[in-house]
Amino acid sequence: MVIKEKIEKRKQICCIGAGYVGGPTMAVIALNCPDYDITVVDINKKRIKSWNGDIEKLPIYEPGLSEIVHKTRNKNLFFSNQVDQAIKKAEIIFMAVNTPTKQEGEGKGMATDLSFVEDCAKRIAMNSESNKIIVEKSTAPLGTAMRISEILQTNKMPINFEVISNPEFLAEGTAINDLQYPDRVLIGGEETKNGNRAVEKIADIYRNWVSDDKIITTNLWSSELSKLASNAFLAQRISSINSLSVLCDVTGANIKQVSRAIGADSRIGDKFLEASVGFGGSCFKKDILNLVYLCKFYGLDEVSEYWHQVVKINLYQKNRFVSRIIENLDNNIRNKKITILGWAFKKNTNDTRESAAIDVSTRLLKKGAKITVYDPMVSKESIIYDIKENFKDQMTSKFLSKIKFSDNILSAAKDSDCIAILTEWDEFKSIDWSKVSKNTSSLFIADGRNILDSEQIKNSVDKYISVGNSKF
Repeated sequence: MVIKEKIEKRKQICCIGAGYVGGPTMAVIALNCPDYDITVVDINKKRIKSWNGDIEKLPIYEPGLSEIVHKTRNKNLFFSNQVDQAIKKAEIIFMAVNTPTKQEGEGKGMATDLSFVEDCAKRIAMNSESNKIIVEKSTAPLGTAMRISEILQTNKMPINFEVISNPEFLAEGTAINDLQYPDRVLIGGEETKNGNRAVEKIADIYRNWVSDDKIITTNLWSSELSKLASNAFLAQRISSINSLSVLCDVTGANIKQVSRAIGADSRIGDKFLEASVGFGGSCFKKDILNLVYLCKFYGLDEVSEYWHQVVKINLYQKNRFVSRIIENLDNNIRNKKITILGWAFKKNTNDTRESAAIDVSTRLLKKGAKITVYDPMVSKESIIYDIKENFKDQMTSKFLSKIKFSDNILSAAKDSDCIAILTEWDEFKSIDWSKVSKNTSSLFIADGRNILDSEQIKNSVDKYISVGNSKF
């Protein structure tokens, strides 16, 4: 008698979008789910080539990411430009495409531009030949899942699509740890028989390494709003402590002492209570403005203005930081050299989106300053791109001629009229300021991240300002 072995078909996942969300998320799923074949697709050929290239030069820098990609790539994790083929083959499709703020039309400057999401849904509808679960991974406004469903219905074949909301809760710089040890995994779906089944299938993926008590299931609307609300609450805490730092600057209070006292209250906690030049990143500003727009759309003007103030305080904090630099340089920075230490919006990432350094540098350049930039992870090309994007149609070449780049701190700081710390990279905390002072006539530090101890550096520094702290 011949016994035929049952060969189980491997489960197929496709992720559309090989960016900051798609790449790391799929890498961690591949690591923890060896029974799944995962294909990350993107129309950007250069990006896919980079994912398939030198393991030390991946398009995204995150501590621990390269090690995971090295273990899983070409085993059960694949990167490809063959989008249509991957869609056809997959049972589950994650959508991790960009959702920027609209730059024209209704909601300009606030509402989310869903064009990439809609294009993605159209492509799925066009190429699907079997039942699929579509997972909305990108940060998106309320109702996005319903819009995706509408587009998928243009597929005339007798197949079923279930749309799931599974927002990411990653902090750049700690993304791999956040994925491996999440506070919670949120999965929202239609409250129907098929919808519940789809939610369970997505939950089963995460159960390979996440305990059931951390998997939260909701309806679609609650899941989408929870993502926006989480980012809004975190940003609000930053703007709240930054607003108090201004009061500290004009009185005798010390924001570090105030933060410690506030954070010691167990009802409040100590997270996100560090005063700084302001928050950045791809999510906070975008998501809050989206929330502001949604509130306005539903006629909730008071609620809208409440959340809008969080963004306004953040912009105020950056502008005020520049004003303090100018004041301490006798209100004239024309042709003075300002050294910018740090361009990434936070340490342990090469992401510069909405970085405080962009706004601060733009204002300094407009006031006539010359700047020299050093960041250990951000390329010269990325910095030039950010400056061009910020100036748009203005005299970009004029301002670019006033920017220099350095590959080390000492050369960047030489002959500086001011050294502004705008990213909290660890190497900036241990700078030997006595060496730096030998190459400057007067050493002035503007510490936008409050990472230095004024007592330890006072013998080497002529002038020091920070955020909400004493100065000399």
